Amino acid sequence: MRYIFLLIFSISSFWVQSQTLKGIVTSQNIPVKFVNIFSKDSEKGTSSSSSGEYVFNNLSLGLNKLIFSSLGKVSIDTSIYIKRGVNYLDIELKESSFSLDQIVVTGTKTYKRKSDSPVNVDVINNNTLANLLVCNLAEGLNYSTGLRLETDCQTCNYTQLRINGLSGSYSQVLINGRSVFSPLTALYGLEQLPSNMIERIEIVKGGGSSLYGSSAIGGVVNVITKRPSLNRYNVNYNFNVINNLSTDNILSGNSSVVVSDDIGVSFFVNSRNRQMYDHNDDNYSELPEIRNNTYGINFFYLPKKNHKIEGSIGSVYEYRFGGEMINVAPHIAEQSEERQHNIFLANLDYEINLSSDQYLVSYIAYQNTDRKHYTGIKPISGTQEEVQFMLNPPYGHSNSQTTQLGFQYNKDYILFDRSSSLIFGTEFISDLIYDEINAYNYVVDQSIDNYSSFLQLDLNLFKQLKLLSGLRVDRHSLLDKLVFNPRSSLLFSFYDNYKFRFNYGSGFRAPQVFDSDMHMSFAGGGVSRIVLDDMLKEETSNSYSASFSFDKYFVNMVYGLTIESFYTRIEGVFTQQYIGEDSFGDIFLKTNGRGALVKGVSADFRFNMNEQFQFQSGYTIQDSKFDESILYSEDLEKTDKFLRTPKNYGYMYLTYLFNDQFKLSSDLVYTGSMDLVHYASEYNIQADEYYKTPDFLTFGLNFTYSDVVKKGMSFEINVGVKNITNSYQNNFDQFKFRDSNFIYGPSLPRTLLFGIKFFS
Repeated sequence: MRYIFLLIFSISSFWVQSQTLKGIVTSQNIPVKFVNIFSKDSEKGTSSSSSGEYVFNNLSLGLNKLIFSSLGKVSIDTSIYIKRGVNYLDIELKESSFSLDQIVVTGTKTYKRKSDSPVNVDVINNNTLANLLVCNLAEGLNYSTGLRLETDCQTCNYTQLRINGLSGSYSQVLINGRSVFSPLTALYGLEQLPSNMIERIEIVKGGGSSLYGSSAIGGVVNVITKRPSLNRYNVNYNFNVINNLSTDNILSGNSSVVVSDDIGVSFFVNSRNRQMYDHNDDNYSELPEIRNNTYGINFFYLPKKNHKIEGSIGSVYEYRFGGEMINVAPHIAEQSEERQHNIFLANLDYEINLSSDQYLVSYIAYQNTDRKHYTGIKPISGTQEEVQFMLNPPYGHSNSQTTQLGFQYNKDYILFDRSSSLIFGTEFISDLIYDEINAYNYVVDQSIDNYSSFLQLDLNLFKQLKLLSGLRVDRHSLLDKLVFNPRSSLLFSFYDNYKFRFNYGSGFRAPQVFDSDMHMSFAGGGVSRIVLDDMLKEETSNSYSASFSFDKYFVNMVYGLTIESFYTRIEGVFTQQYIGEDSFGDIFLKTNGRGALVKGVSADFRFNMNEQFQFQSGYTIQDSKFDESILYSEDLEKTDKFLRTPKNYGYMYLTYLFNDQFKLSSDLVYTGSMDLVHYASEYNIQADEYYKTPDFLTFGLNFTYSDVVKKGMSFEINVGVKNITNSYQNNFDQFKFRDSNFIYGPSLPRTLLFGIKFFS
């Protein structure tokens, strides 16, 4: 009996130990923690520990297909023959500068492999930004299909991001998933966030972004900042020469310190000093002077097992001046704009893993923007108007405060023998906006509160079919009713490499006073302003998109193609109608139109050979029209076209590694023809006109050489040219009465650049 018991015990012990896989995951000989390890056959998974070690139990005997994936690493798709007993497999992951299978969070509010997300998520990572010598967030947003970054003022150069043809006021910008990027901050903020603070940018276009609430009709851009991971540092200096006339100096640095598995902190600093640039020799700038200092920290702390605190603090100071190029106070210049920003950003997340299949995140985020500004044209000398102007020049003050509080609960469960998840959350957002210019009798003083809750189900219905369905409910202080916005996304996978996605989402925009389309501009010899219709109501929208993607993986090569169509219908669309003028200039009324329709198709191709040759390109064809024509000038016919919106635009970039030391990077950005209004002014044109812009094609090239100085220190030298062909607008208005909104095309003329970097 004793021997029978020992035999049974031995067999059972052998059986328990069978079907087990162990190993360690490293990258550059350093253990990688929290690597996701997934079995394609059983849909089971595990993850590596803080020391990079993993244990995968109960695998099927025989051949098993496994995927190892981690943020910022190249995913490995491998097969192993599992025998009885304990099996061993160590994995080395490469640093990724281009991956079709990255881990993303924006599309579903959960960490998910990009290829498994029912919502299309585009990713621009820091390696791409570095290869193309991108200075800030604004420059980096040109390299995603359906996105177009434009400059909208010849004097101050404020920017906006158009997603699928919709203006910047339809785009929601997030910092680490939090919507603290207020409309006031967004006017210049895309240029104020330096690229060295960015780990990656995730983009969700159209209806798939509806869970993020108001102003997310066009899409969502989530800026994910660098988190501490390893002990390392870098110091970087870039020197740019703009068309042989002006210079742009940028000094930046990063440092990351991981004290232990429980504590880590990273720092970044960035200082920029750009001179004014005059393209048409009239002594009035086309690019303003910029002096920018930005710094911040990110940290994590694990107070106890299954608890994690993450946070960040950042500060931006920027001085910006454009107009007549003389060294005097702004109101002494014949025409000028001055901006002085002080911005503070902070957020704190507390995550608790309640069990292996559920966790809770609570968070708070805050933003404060304090801005002093001047916008004015000096009247003719010796007149009574000049006397009044000098007694009360149009200086102003703005302040914006945004606070966001919320929590999110995630629960994984098994449904139909397949893993699924439920997400529930609620949040509160408060926006306090104050903006005044006494000389123009202009005051905005508004407080906005928005309470919301969202529910989302992520269902694996079958092996090939996934359904993501969600609902967001908002209680906005400017509306007298609850707003319900559902969204649904479907992912159908077939033949392993082919995927079809369909997305639907509804959205809304509240009739708040301050938005990116409320910017003051110079036109017709005065300062044009936008006022609100007393009866202004919210916009509502319904967005649809369908895409087909094909991705093929080989041992040393991967390529993919995505074709996507989009259709957005907006009811009660906000429009700006010309209603006359006063002593300060033209006046436009922001009111509700009947509706608008935006539709189009885009294609995206990507290719990577052994991380040596990387290529990505995208092209968009779209059409945007209002249901009823808009009056932009009493001298012009009404038009139903979306102005400043090209029907065709696209991009391309590639990187080629000759060897470990030499690298070539190149990029191309195409902007098709578009219509805009050109207002008459002295010395320029005699009558208002609609103007059709030419096409623009910019081409950039950058060579990089890197080597080791000593153990633990390397250096990198960059030499390149942006916009080699100098494809740039050549018919700017001149002098003080210019139409400052008559600006289009690329944001920079030909720019020579040199950079040097030291890093560990």
